[in-house]
Amino acid sequence: MRTEQEMYDLILGVAKADKRVRAVLQNGSRSNPNAPKDIYQDFDIAYMVIDVDSFTKDHSWIDIFGKRLILQMPETMRQLDGPNEDGHFGYLMLFEDGNRIDLSLVPINDDNLKQYDCLTLCLLDKDGIVPQYENTSDNDFWVKPPDELFYYSCCNNFFWCLQNTAKGIARDELSYAMEMFNHYVRNELNNMVSYYIGINTDFSVSTGKMGKYFKKYLPAELYDQYAKTYSNSDYNNLWAAKFTACELFRTLAIKVADHFGYTYNRQDDEGMIKYLNMVKNNEL
Repeated sequence: MRTEQEMYDLILGVAKADKRVRAVLQNGSRSNPNAPKDIYQDFDIAYMVIDVDSFTKDHSWIDIFGKRLILQMPETMRQLDGPNEDGHFGYLMLFEDGNRIDLSLVPINDDNLKQYDCLTLCLLDKDGIVPQYENTSDNDFWVKPPDELFYYSCCNNFFWCLQNTAKGIARDELSYAMEMFNHYVRNELNNMVSYYIGINTDFSVSTGKMGKYFKKYLPAELYDQYAKTYSNSDYNNLWAAKFTACELFRTLAIKVADHFGYTYNRQDDEGMIKYLNMVKNNEL
């Protein structure tokens, strides 16, 4: 596997040799001093360039970065979120040695230069055009305290969506039940986990994309409980995971409510637990 330094030398060497590339920015975990360091970190790179089209008319120029296992070019694929507005073009490259570069070609203009967050590092600036970014920190991604409406909505939606997972099981609609639980219900559970971590860290940390740092910040017993909210396709295990999620959510939500002086809606909680048991026990 090529070393980190070898990869930086390659990325910057290509940029320095090409007059169309005027600056090189980096963001993502390699720019985050608080992110765990390992060999799986991507190189999230933006080449600020003149004339993106001159690069994309022949994609073979990226071969210089090494032999690839797989390539993705999002702008050539179905655009579920619509076309990008800043005119960039991305090459997501996984190489035979396990390194990965997510390279964006970004047209040079003031708006594009200003769009980057506090995890942006300037690696190269040929013309002095890159603005001074704040010292690299992940504070843009720290857990934000919920206002009372957000807190209430999180609680209500967590319990409300559980009815759909119960119906999915009752109808033997596995994909529906799993998607409702692992997307809609879990989103609210993850939000409450993040709020709980926030009140115990003075809202000074990031829990990471999709809660990937939960294990780092949760007490071991709570993290073990969280892990048990994941189920296989056995309906009995899915029921157990749902009731465990309810127990965990209740524990955390009450602590968050106490911290902010909010009111935990026990009626929603008790009502949905009653409904889940009715469906589970075929009592309807």
